[in-house]
Amino acid sequence: MSNNDQIVKKIREVATDGKITCTDARKLAEELKVDPSEIGRLCDEEKVKIMGCELGCF
Repeated sequence: MSNNDQIVKKIREVATDGKITCTDARKLAEELKVDPSEIGRLCDEEKVKIMGCELGCF
């Protein structure tokens, strides 16, 4: 399983109804030791909407 596949799997675990909060997305980035922009890119590819963006990270 590639690193991207592992990240997508985690995004799907956290996302509810195709949505993930900005806070959860940033926590995932920290937990997985990847740049938040990588989480944002993969969420876009997977059609997962990032909600309640706090800092303009995504």
